[in-house]
Amino acid sequence: MFELIRGRLTLNNRVMAASGTFGYGTEFAAKSDPSDIGAIVCKGITVKPRAGNPPPRIVETPAGALNAIGLANIGMDAAIREKAPLWANMPVPVIVNINGETIDEFVKLAQGFDDVAGVAGIELNISCPNVKHGGMAFGIDPDAAAGVTKAVREATTLPLIVKLTPNAQDIPAVAKAVIAAGAEALTVANTYLAISIDAKRGEPALANVTGGLSGPAIKPLTLRLVYEVSRAVDVPVIGCGGIMNAEDAQEYLIAGAKAVQVGTATLVDPFAVPRIGRKLVKS
Repeated sequence: MFELIRGRLTLNNRVMAASGTFGYGTEFAAKSDPSDIGAIVCKGITVKPRAGNPPPRIVETPAGALNAIGLANIGMDAAIREKAPLWANMPVPVIVNINGETIDEFVKLAQGFDDVAGVAGIELNISCPNVKHGGMAFGIDPDAAAGVTKAVREATTLPLIVKLTPNAQDIPAVAKAVIAAGAEALTVANTYLAISIDAKRGEPALANVTGGLSGPAIKPLTLRLVYEVSRAVDVPVIGCGGIMNAEDAQEYLIAGAKAVQVGTATLVDPFAVPRIGRKLVKS
């Protein structure tokens, strides 16, 4: 067991399943024992159900993947009704990743999941577009990031993790702002805005044109962010970006992370998270 947030959030180990590539966690639990997973961060939840972007919405890139899923999910009410009872019976803490386009939506989500059995914590995704401020992601600007974090902190008693975007110019500044506003831990970081061109078709490979780059290609970039952020703040940092094996995970811990999240690797090996967790414990 590993205490990530003292007295508030204990993980089975230091290796978590990242949001977006592990579904709701219930899919894995139906096939294997999830007790070797540190924690599951479920796919991003919005207030209302979302169908997501039209296909193609994921494409392989050199040493990684580019995705523009568009937050396809069943919505808050269905997640509470259908998934939370299953989470409550799983031998692993489940953290809900929440996504909104306005502060009011984030607050509604935080309030909705508060005191729901099976929900161990909230991961606030501030890479979302702030529709009241021209569509710029909340996480780009320290003041905007702090504003939504403060509102969510006041709306829930659950442990609060804030997931930072790597597309901000000054990530340590954003990190400090959200901690001052009530964040208890940070996930560093989300995917990098990128584009892939299909030369044969002569057009972007994704229907959405741009998407989020993940996988081994981004590991050196995110390692730098974890190194910088972990030395600028006094809350636990969770490293996330390009982890494929236990050695990758160990590099993040050396850089300053207290735990890690594994994402794209699960698209290659659905059992990557427990595999890495077991090897890391033994190392």
